Amino acid sequence: MPIPTPFHSRQLPLVTSQEWREWSGYLAPITYGPSYEYEYYAIRNAAALIDVSPLFKYEISGSDATRLANRIFTRNIEELNIGQIGYTPWCDDHGKVIDDGTVWRLEENRYRVTAADPNLRWFQDVGYAMDVEVHDVSTQYAALALQGPQARNILMQLDQGAPLKSLPYYQLTYGETRRFPFTITRTGYTGDLGYELWVEAQHAECLWDQLMGIGQDYGLTPAGLAALDMARVEAGLLLIEVDYISANTALIDSQLSSPYELGLSWTVDLDGGEFIGKQALITEKRKGSDWTFVGLEFEWLELESIFKAVDLPPQVAGRANRDPIPIYKWGEQIGQVTSRVFSPIQKKYIGLGTVETGTAKLGEMVDVEVTVEYSRQRIRAKLVKPQFFSPKRKRAVLDD
Repeated sequence: MPIPTPFHSRQLPLVTSQEWREWSGYLAPITYGPSYEYEYYAIRNAAALIDVSPLFKYEISGSDATRLANRIFTRNIEELNIGQIGYTPWCDDHGKVIDDGTVWRLEENRYRVTAADPNLRWFQDVGYAMDVEVHDVSTQYAALALQGPQARNILMQLDQGAPLKSLPYYQLTYGETRRFPFTITRTGYTGDLGYELWVEAQHAECLWDQLMGIGQDYGLTPAGLAALDMARVEAGLLLIEVDYISANTALIDSQLSSPYELGLSWTVDLDGGEFIGKQALITEKRKGSDWTFVGLEFEWLELESIFKAVDLPPQVAGRANRDPIPIYKWGEQIGQVTSRVFSPIQKKYIGLGTVETGTAKLGEMVDVEVTVEYSRQRIRAKLVKPQFFSPKRKRAVLDD
């Protein structure tokens, strides 16, 4: 049975929709009000507060901490400075992705890792016989994602001493209120300007109250998973067990994916440490990958046409859809769309998916399957880079 997060007492009276979802064993709001739209537009136009406490959190420490991190992660962890964060996948012996997350370098030999799935046993097994400790601190810390163009202004009111204007993308710093300290990371899952705040669980309610109080003047609103899912598709961000299947849960080989096949070649450092799966990825890089991660823009006039044929407007607006649909070229299936949504800010119906390498290139047209009144139809879509929204403010650094 799902359990409440440390913010549940504050969320419960606000979730008038009564829509909740189980996320890693926790109760998470899908929407707070009757519609996701207000929450989505808060992310893109003002600021939104998202409870991300269900993320798994691990700390790696000891004289061999860096050695273990370089054994697990495909990134060269030695290149991370103290206070820097790296996004990375980690793989099995065959170079297939187990999970993806962030690695924070807190000290010379101390790291914190965030993950979507439980990984404690794997990390500990990889570190066997090393001078290292791996601890699950998931329940010790609560986490809030403060996302949107007003996020920095709100956070600066919370802690006027934190160097937020000069904090680079994927770096961390420390904040403090009159009551407790917390960690600030310039990270997020929306593709927008944003921060994530990490605080000991006993201070969670106080942090929520302070942010909501300050945020009243900036349009801050709590947002649930429906709005978050829309934003992450626009940003081209992967979702485990949707856009790829973990090597731990895949039932057959064809369900496995390598970092190269997920568009994550930039996270693989073949000149770095001897990470698990490295030899398989060296071979794959030389031979080429079977699959390619792509974005898709559906042809809107064709969507209108097939719905008009049954006297309906295009019924594609709404929450992100995670049901896979086939991609075709010349009548043959060449891949699948794994996530799709109508992007309100782009005014386009977009998707993320994979195609067999060599069957189609970016800029080319393919056919995708759309069901209208129980009838399967095909319309055209253009293959594009899998990132539809990436404003300059996401990475911008301002002088204090």
